[in-house]
Amino acid sequence: MRQPICMLMLVLLAIGTTVQAEVQTRAVTYDDEGTPLTGHLFWDDAIAGKRPGILVIHEWWGLNDYAKQRARMLAELGYVAFALDMYGSDHVTDQRGQASEWMQEITADVDLWRQRAGLGLEQLKASALVDADNIAAIGYCFGGGTLLQMAYGGTDLKGIVSFHGSLPAAPEEAEGKIKPKLLIQHGQADTFVAPEVVANFQNRLEAAGANWEMNIYGGARHGFTNPKASEYGMDNLGYDAQADARSWQRMQVFFYELFGG
Repeated sequence: MRQPICMLMLVLLAIGTTVQAEVQTRAVTYDDEGTPLTGHLFWDDAIAGKRPGILVIHEWWGLNDYAKQRARMLAELGYVAFALDMYGSDHVTDQRGQASEWMQEITADVDLWRQRAGLGLEQLKASALVDADNIAAIGYCFGGGTLLQMAYGGTDLKGIVSFHGSLPAAPEEAEGKIKPKLLIQHGQADTFVAPEVVANFQNRLEAAGANWEMNIYGGARHGFTNPKASEYGMDNLGYDAQADARSWQRMQVFFYELFGG
């Protein structure tokens, strides 16, 4: 009877291990020239070894639960995700005026803007769980624009995905220097980004020689991936379940292409 009992114990142990394996998270504190920052790392402890890393950059509201939830979803897909902090520890708001003020403080100086985002990327690369040769990033609204600025500045990423992001045009100095592949997910009814801005954005990417794709979702407004978008009291914000699902699926295929499965 000893052998069956031993086998049963091994099976129960394996089951117990499977149940306990889940997405883990850890706060990571770091600093940008005296500004304390706190990001959050997410990973699935059921996966052994190094795996691709994904940087997550929040909306202009700050590093709130929505950005962290997206990072958790990426960890559930098998990646290590790091939701960085662009404003400073505990700088989160639901007020448009405050969000605008914090965002403008960051975006006023493009070099410092890229530096702040780059520090978050360094935290992701520093994780022993991450394959440093396979890193991409996603960003929402302000975060999408931040990723584009990183790309224009020569940041070495395999790919970036912008969800309803601002669309800053690639400057002339970025021509021939944009390293990541770009996937832009845009809402056709987003009145924050005029059609002529979209056209100029596309033309400048072509002039820069970027590898890019832009998906435009009919009727989708700004913030179309965020189920709580309408709660902010801004007419141009609205959740679109279809655009959310389709854009997330396209992102997964994009990452499969980048990382080879």
